[in-house]
Amino acid sequence: MTNSKKHLVTFGKIIGFIASWILLVAICSLPALDQFSFLSNNAALLRLWWELLPMLGTLLITGVFVWLIEKNRIKVSLIKNPLRNTLLGLIFGCAWLGGILLFLFLIGVLRLGDNNAISYLAIWFLAALLNVIMQEYLVRGYLFSLLKKQYNTVVAVIITTIFFTAMHGGVFEAGIVAVLNVITMSVFVSLLCVYTGSLLAPIIVHFIWNGIGCIVFGVVSLAEDYPNIWNCTLTGNSLITGGPAKIEGSIIVLFMNIILIIVMEFLLKRQRDVAYRRAVK
Repeated sequence: MTNSKKHLVTFGKIIGFIASWILLVAICSLPALDQFSFLSNNAALLRLWWELLPMLGTLLITGVFVWLIEKNRIKVSLIKNPLRNTLLGLIFGCAWLGGILLFLFLIGVLRLGDNNAISYLAIWFLAALLNVIMQEYLVRGYLFSLLKKQYNTVVAVIITTIFFTAMHGGVFEAGIVAVLNVITMSVFVSLLCVYTGSLLAPIIVHFIWNGIGCIVFGVVSLAEDYPNIWNCTLTGNSLITGGPAKIEGSIIVLFMNIILIIVMEFLLKRQRDVAYRRAVK
């Protein structure tokens, strides 16, 4: 296959995949699927339903493209070295969110307030998890694997990061720091995906950020109906606290993201060195 034909075919697959997902979102938004009277009195179950449909659709589209179009020539792995990758996801996720919150607490801009009693807490967490699974499969699933195979890791990271940032279009209203935070977060999680060879660790890291950051501490923004256990307040310079964007607009998050990217680059280099030494033996 010539380069021009390869570019055209790859571009067509990318457009087809994204167009299929957009069509899916439109279908899920139809009144017949979006609202059910028996769920309307339970906000947690309704949110779970709203997250479940896009996730199932994303998995379906991924399966169609991987199995029917690619004939399994491209792999999207979820479970690979589950114990190791679960541990890595927990370590990186807790270090990422925990390090930021601890720093903000120590410098006095983050304060814990009263706590709230949340009904159906497990369902809220499950809804947040389904949303993360949908995002990771959409961005770092088929699209990432296709671009990595057809080109290289750098191209895959750049293009999927552009897509991931576009999905979070609201950050452009929050300022340049919030945009840079989304970009660097995507790069970090993409490198983690490459290092572990599966989506398991990225899903865990992303879920810790969204689930713990929003539902537990209320310092990460998800859909407005998500509750939070602690009424945390951020006071001080908006460059540090993030202002209306909460910590996702904070320059501290940007610094942490860059540190994690450097760590991932170091781990990937060491991984490549080990693979090279084994190959030349």
